[in-house]
Parts: sequence; C-alpha cells; structure tokens
Amino acid sequence: MPKRATSGSAGYDFYAPGYVTLKTGNSVLIPTGIRAKIDEGWVLSVYPRSGLGFKHRVQLDNTVGIIDADYYGADNEGHIMIKLSCDAHEVGHTVYIEKGDGFAQGIFTQFGITVDDAAGDKRTGGFGSTDK
Repeated sequence: MPKRATSGSAGYDFYAPGYVTLKTGNSVLIPTGIRAKIDEGWVLSVYPRSGLGFKHRVQLDNTVGIIDADYYGADNEGHIMIKLSCDAHEVGHTVYIEKGDGFAQGIFTQFGITVDDAAGDKRTGGFGSTDK
C-alpha cells in the first residue's frame, strides 16, 4: 500500500509490484493494483519519485497523473496504472527498479470549480473516457 515516508512528506509512495527494467527511449506501464477512494472535491496527483527523475530522467508519459474521485467506481474498477519513460541522454542507459522500491508518489489536493459549472456526465472507464 502507498504510504508516506515521514510525518512531513506530502506524497504517498507507490512501490513496484515487481521487477521493472526501463531503457532510454522506452516506456513501461506499471499496474499498481491500487485503488484510491477519494472524497468529492479532491484529486490524487501522481508524480515520479524525484530520485528517478534526477538520476535517470524518468518521467510520467502524461507528465502528471490525475486520479479523479469518480475513477474509483469506473468500469475498470479504478485500478491505478502508472506509465514511466526514460529520457536519459546516455545511449544504452538502463534503469532498474526492484520489487518493493518506491517509484512514484501521489499527493492529495483539494480543488475548486467555477460557479457556473454544469458537469453532469458519469465516468465509464479510465484513460480518455471523460472526453468522449
């Protein structure tokens, strides 16, 4: 389960469910097996762990993962998937993430909406399902 490392940490660390190898110019989709039940008016933002970014230029393919409150009840059961890519400049650079290593972090943030907001549709899936 994701957890904060210290009492001052904002992010809940996600841990690799298995061994991951990531080479320069490639991406890997990591199924976390995690669902997050989030109160209305809150969002979970997912970022790569800073050490992976600084040492290996690892980033999320969509820059920041946004997990909305209604994703929990989506048709895909709201499982959080995190896709990482490696943009290291060294040819042949490889990143090894061991099972149990922290590789991403999630931060809960409260948000507001405009007074004339009229959103009323219901989510049916995951990636790209809300713009159809």
